[in-house]
Amino acid sequence: MKSIKPDNFKVPVTVNLKDIQTSFDLKESKDKIEEKLRDVCVDLAKIQNAMYAHGKYAVLICIQGMDTAGKDSLIREVFKELNARGVVVHSFKTPTDLELKHDYLWRHYIALPARGKFGVFNRTHYENVLVTRVHPEYILNENLPNVLSLNDIDDKFWDKRFEQINNFEKTIAENGTIIFKFFLNISKEEQKDRLLRRLDKPNKHWKFSPGDLEERKLWNHYQDCYQDIISRTTKPHAPWFVVPSDDKPTARYIVAKILLDTLKKYDDIREPELGDDIKANINEYRN
Repeated sequence: MKSIKPDNFKVPVTVNLKDIQTSFDLKESKDKIEEKLRDVCVDLAKIQNAMYAHGKYAVLICIQGMDTAGKDSLIREVFKELNARGVVVHSFKTPTDLELKHDYLWRHYIALPARGKFGVFNRTHYENVLVTRVHPEYILNENLPNVLSLNDIDDKFWDKRFEQINNFEKTIAENGTIIFKFFLNISKEEQKDRLLRRLDKPNKHWKFSPGDLEERKLWNHYQDCYQDIISRTTKPHAPWFVVPSDDKPTARYIVAKILLDTLKKYDDIREPELGDDIKANINEYRN
C-alpha cells in the first residue's frame, strides 16, 4: 500500500481547493484498504485506552464536508474499534430555541470531550461561518443586539466571528485538547452520483432531501467559503487536513492514519503505573 503521512494532507498556511485532488490512489484493493483500516483502528483504540487512564488530554475531531461527503459512514468505520465509553459523537443540526438563547459557540463548548475522551463533531462550529455566510438571513435568528438587519452582517462581522473561533480553539488547546479538523473533499461529479444513489436505492431514500439539490446549486459559494475558512483558521495547535474523499474507504483510512500517527507522537500518553505504596504491598493484595 502507498505510504502516507499527515503532512501530505495538512494545510500549511492557505489553501486553494481547486488545486487539491478529490481522489487518492493508495495502490491497493478495497478489501486490503479495509483490512489496513481495521489494523490502524485497533492501534488507535490502544492509544485511546491509555489516554482514558492517563486522563490529561482530550481529543476533538471536527469533520466538515459538502452534503454526501461521507461524514456519517467515516465516523462509524473509523471509531468502531474504540471503547464506546471513551468516544462521544455530536451531530450539530439547526440550532434549537434554547441554543439560540445563548451565543453561537455555547452548544459546541458544552459538547467538548472531557479529558481522557474522544469527541467527534459531525458538522461543527464552522457551520457558523459557512451556512450562515451562504444564508446570512439565518444570523437574524440569533437575535444579536448589534445586528438589526442584513446590512449589519458585513466583513467586520465575519472577521470578528473568525477571531472568536480561533480564540475558542486556542483556549481549549492550551488546556489539554488535541484538535484535528478534517475537510472531506469530494468532486461535484461524485456528489451527483451519491445523490442519485439516494434516489435509486430504497435503503438510501431516507437520506434524500430536495433541499440538498437547492444547496447543490450553491456549490461554488460553499467552496469559496470553505477555502476562506480553512485558510483563516488552520493553526499549529488546530490544523486542517483536506482529505480526498471521492473514494470512501480511502478517505477513512487517511483520516485514521493521520489520527494514529499524530497521537503516537505524544509519548507522555501512557497508562499510569502503580503507586509505590501499592507496589510495596502487592504480594499482600495477591494473597
